[in-house]
Amino acid sequence: MDRQRQEAALEAVLFTMGESVEVKRLAEIIEETPKKTAEILEGMKTAWEIEGRGVALISLEDSWQMCTRPELYEYLVKIAKTPRKYTLSDTLLETLSIVAYKQPVTRLDVERIRGVNCDHAINRLVEFELVMEVGRLDAPGRPLLFGTTEQFLRTFGVSSLEELPELSAVQVAEFKEQAEEEVSRQLE
Repeated sequence: MDRQRQEAALEAVLFTMGESVEVKRLAEIIEETPKKTAEILEGMKTAWEIEGRGVALISLEDSWQMCTRPELYEYLVKIAKTPRKYTLSDTLLETLSIVAYKQPVTRLDVERIRGVNCDHAINRLVEFELVMEVGRLDAPGRPLLFGTTEQFLRTFGVSSLEELPELSAVQVAEFKEQAEEEVSRQLE
């Protein structure tokens, strides 16, 4: 393995691991001695500093780790403090309401209530970390059961599901009417 390939392999491994890796293990990966591997890593560390890259290599006893350069920390704080922005359409809100009030619930149960396919809506809610798989129903096919997450509680400002408002018969009728309108739009 040539030097460029060794450096690329070390970079890939350290990036993927996200934590320190012993020089001995890194040496095995690139088929070198630990001493030669440490020399390669020192060279990479120096080159990255000269290039002003956003990441750096640090040595921790007999291990190495890839990390963000300390002087760039302020940029990480900015992105970490930016809340995830997502928009909950009426369809997503209706689906989320059904999951919240009927959980644990299967995808088919949600579809029966809404009267339309809910694959996309449930997948988006899982992606937004508002809904998660909570198990499987003990029935033929063992369908997935869905429930709300802690992120759901945080997003809607409640500390438990018991704090959710009661659904009135009028609200249930409105949900059904909106779902029927959605079905008719899809059929057009």
